[in-house]
Amino acid sequence: MKILVTGFDPFDGEMVNPSIETVKRLPDRIAGAEIIKLEVPTIRYKSLKVIEEAIIRHDPDVILSVGQAGGRSDISVERIGINVDDFRMADNEGNKVTDEPVFPKGPDAYFVNLPVKSMVSRILERNIPASVSNTAGTFVCNHVTYGVRHLIATKYPGKRSGFIHIPYLPKQAAGKKGMPSMALDLMVEAVMAAIEAIVEMGERGL
Repeated sequence: MKILVTGFDPFDGEMVNPSIETVKRLPDRIAGAEIIKLEVPTIRYKSLKVIEEAIIRHDPDVILSVGQAGGRSDISVERIGINVDDFRMADNEGNKVTDEPVFPKGPDAYFVNLPVKSMVSRILERNIPASVSNTAGTFVCNHVTYGVRHLIATKYPGKRSGFIHIPYLPKQAAGKKGMPSMALDLMVEAVMAAIEAIVEMGERGL
């Protein structure tokens, strides 16, 4: 099995994004699967363009994207992506859109086709806080959650995709009173555990 794992570059004035830092630290093989690592721009359509180019180049079986969710206290495995871009802030190219579809002719939503609950269970077995999330937001993370599923549904059948949100790093939360955070080592371990579940469950967890 070949798994493309993506993480975003920093955005919203942050100097670091824990998602790409986590992805960089993953081993090259997990549970026998080959891991391909990719940095994605936090930019509306360019994020999907970069991911699609990697799909064409590497032909992965699974695309697993990781994103920062400042304010969340656990590892959030997303269940669904919705067909709307509604940005509360500008992306890294200055795009700030309101109530626009990701794909105008796409369905209202897509459920991810990965074993979400098994991924959460495997992370919890490592004593790392985790939960199923029913909202990926309406910023670039949701754009990718929905957009990659749409690409799979319309152009790359047979592939699977999903999304994991992770908290701030401690150094990001240090200047934000009361903001939860998680150590990078734990986030790396959590994503590895989720990938193990993807490999071991295969289609059974859907």
